[in-house]
Amino acid sequence: MAEQQPGGTVRLTPLRALIVAALFGGMAGWLLGVTANALDMIAPEVPWSAPVGVVLVTAMVSALAYSTYQRIQVRRERVEPNRAVAFLVLGKASALAGAVVVGGYLAYALLFVNRLEAAAPRDRVIRSAVTVVAGAALCGVGLLLERACRVPRQDDDDQPGTDTPG
Repeated sequence: MAEQQPGGTVRLTPLRALIVAALFGGMAGWLLGVTANALDMIAPEVPWSAPVGVVLVTAMVSALAYSTYQRIQVRRERVEPNRAVAFLVLGKASALAGAVVVGGYLAYALLFVNRLEAAAPRDRVIRSAVTVVAGAALCGVGLLLERACRVPRQDDDDQPGTDTPG
């Protein structure tokens, strides 16, 4: 049997996972628009609550990332392991959710770019574009929270480059 190492490490979210999440979101956004068109339905409007909701979540994750960074990196305080894992998972989930939002709303907006002269498609493109920017911010803030959870090893506090994920 393989012997388990105590205090395992968690890898940071790779760029490949974010790209795959954005592609899946893009397929969902494209499929929504194409399906509505194929069924002779009016494509759904993008309400202003979509970007506003993403911005609010981004603000909350951003505040948590800042406080976590200050606590772990600047003040060198110890964080309860369960709380650190919860923050790490929230950071990963936020990064992936932001990537899905970017892909989905970008694909949906691209379906209406060639019809900007009409008001409804123009509104869909504008609101989707704002949501794409908010989703990119959520993705970035999620990655920052994830990196804020990295704690220096206790035996290598003074050596640079010895961080491990918490």
